[in-house]
Amino acid sequence: MRLDDDLALALRLADAAGAAIRPHFRSGLASERKGDATPVTLADRAAEEEMRRILKAEVPRDGVHGEEFGIEEGASGRQWVLDPIDGTAGFLAGRPIFGTLIALVVAGWPVLGVIDQPILRERWVGVSGRTTTFNAAPCRTRACRELGDASLATTGPHYFDDHDGGLFMALAARTDHRRMVMGGDCYNYAQLASGNLDIVCEANLKLHDWAALVPVIEGAGGMVCDWTGEPLHAASDGHVLALGDPARLEDAVAALACHH
Repeated sequence: MRLDDDLALALRLADAAGAAIRPHFRSGLASERKGDATPVTLADRAAEEEMRRILKAEVPRDGVHGEEFGIEEGASGRQWVLDPIDGTAGFLAGRPIFGTLIALVVAGWPVLGVIDQPILRERWVGVSGRTTTFNAAPCRTRACRELGDASLATTGPHYFDDHDGGLFMALAARTDHRRMVMGGDCYNYAQLASGNLDIVCEANLKLHDWAALVPVIEGAGGMVCDWTGEPLHAASDGHVLALGDPARLEDAVAALACHH
């Protein structure tokens, strides 16, 4: 089955990226600033180059969309979407809660996703129509009876503009804000898939930031959508809402809309 071959390839990509990243972690590596002022390191580049090398050798007709080296159009209608280090700031701070994100997107929809934490050697794998695994064992999101019980996570307030920040705080006010988590990038979505968080809410994400998260969370029983509840696809605007319990969708969307 083609998807099994794709999955085996995705796991090899994750292994290769991890091997490229580990020597640089907590190594005192200096970072430089890209045009958009995010820190980028040798580790990001080495990991993406390694993944691209494998893809070029094994699936030369597939497109590649990577954070560091841009988009290479393919001829197959399939695209591998790579974020070698999602959470570079955490990586530079020596915090092992960043991740390598690998997704296969077909006709704009993610069908396979890997979230790999190479330092802790934790790996979440989601494939359309299958149960998500964490280190090869099935994992599930948890039930959340009401929004007031929900633990909410986001990478940080500085990623929202004033308008979106107001909407996020309106949602936060209706959740159990004593348990709100800041920081964590893709690691928050992985923990949601494992049943340790209830909601993750973010804005301004690019395709490489979220494509891998969708199959992982949906295969664990959760859902991922934009802030209006619409499913995410390649043309989505970067507003991402992930829920461990899909029954809380209406409440969460209503909370986010209450300033309109």
